[in-house]
Amino acid sequence: MDRRQFIKAVGFGTVGIAFQGCVESLKISSVSKPNLVIVFPDQMRVHAMGFMNQDPAYTPVLDRFAKESLVLTQAVSNYPVCSPFRAMLMTGKYPLSNKVTNNCLNITEPLGCELQKSDRCFSDVLKDKGYSLGYIGKWHMEAPRAPYIDCENNKGEEKWNEWCPPDRRHGFDFWYSYNTYDYHNRPLYWSTDAGRNEFHYVDQWGPEHEADLAIKYINNQGGKYRDPNKPFALVVSMNPPHTPYHLVPDKYKKPYADMTDDELINRKNVKPGSPGEKTARKSLRNYFAMCTGVDRQFGRILEGLKDAGLENDTIVLFTSDHGNCLGSHNHDTKNVHWEESMRIPFLIRFPGRIQPRSDDLLISVPDIYPTLLDLMGFKNDIPAEVQGISHAKLLTNGSGFRPDAQLYMWVPKGKPSYGRRGVRTSRFTMMMQKMPDKPTKAFLYDNVSDPYQLKNVAEESPDVIKELTAKLNVILKKLDDPWLSS
Repeated sequence: MDRRQFIKAVGFGTVGIAFQGCVESLKISSVSKPNLVIVFPDQMRVHAMGFMNQDPAYTPVLDRFAKESLVLTQAVSNYPVCSPFRAMLMTGKYPLSNKVTNNCLNITEPLGCELQKSDRCFSDVLKDKGYSLGYIGKWHMEAPRAPYIDCENNKGEEKWNEWCPPDRRHGFDFWYSYNTYDYHNRPLYWSTDAGRNEFHYVDQWGPEHEADLAIKYINNQGGKYRDPNKPFALVVSMNPPHTPYHLVPDKYKKPYADMTDDELINRKNVKPGSPGEKTARKSLRNYFAMCTGVDRQFGRILEGLKDAGLENDTIVLFTSDHGNCLGSHNHDTKNVHWEESMRIPFLIRFPGRIQPRSDDLLISVPDIYPTLLDLMGFKNDIPAEVQGISHAKLLTNGSGFRPDAQLYMWVPKGKPSYGRRGVRTSRFTMMMQKMPDKPTKAFLYDNVSDPYQLKNVAEESPDVIKELTAKLNVILKKLDDPWLSS
């Protein structure tokens, strides 16, 4: 089966027809309070979208959506692991300020590592502005507590899953979620009114089930899901393309059935014969299949907006919490400073307000909160403690402040004065590693001449290290990061 046959077999042809002429038909929103839909899968790197011409991933919906959207090609996850990204997105603050400095697990619960009830999230602002709010899918900002929920992700020493009480949902009045649960073919959820021990399982691939529910939320038949007299904001947080990669329906594997491993492994930082190549051969085919499946479900959500007559009045953002190395640099996952880990999709569509194009803006995760609120007309309601910067003006008319660097960080559990800090600019990535009783290590990559980051040029580039260290110190001083004084 070739890719054209695959499109017909699994229904992508319907998506293509639905989108035909879509750019021309989109009109300027006439509402004063636009709706908002955020869709973000877990660990989908920017390279895994077909139009980026990097990975051999098949993503026809995102390829089409990119032509209708502003694509920020240099967006990053500043702390590329699950919970820190999510807390930055929700609070507009960096991890040391919102206390989510690691994944929210039982072992980090004594550190207070979870989304703080006292933080004013973007959803709290929208709630106060009269929005109905829905959250579907993975949350992963709640600390698991004893007695632990009886489910598979809580069987080992590390406990991952937990119920989020209504008073900690930050304004989301429609709730269909879990903390983290990685059995994609039989996911677990708590619904809005469910108690802690009243979760349920679903015999359907998670992204498909969540797209089904998102469409129902958008259609809102009989006012069952939201107040029909209010604008809405909906977040759909899909777990795939997260491990385990083999838990993906066979139909999404078909575009890759005739591709060899060598065709799939096209990144030069996956060295032949290395442990990284073994990881890539084991995982990439199914990882890309998951990306194809997520692409299809995103397309169905877009179709739902169009069918409901809401696409012109809705801001749609597609992004991810971080990337994934999958064997690049002999690294299996994320939480590192390399491009495959840090760089994430960022496609935003706002008909008539944001001109479709691509831009190399160095946007950071905390910037998303104020940018969205500003775009929605709530600039004056952005809390003073938000550390991100609104880029709404730049998104709408191309002018405005452009950061010259993006922060990278990793914090060892309970040791905020140590770990890794770095900056990524339009040319370089610099990372400094500082651990107790060990010499500080420096890493520097020229991402222009060495896009696969194959050579650490720190020792031969003292002037660049000095310049970028100064940039890093300015950022860390603003954030009152104790790493500076250790």
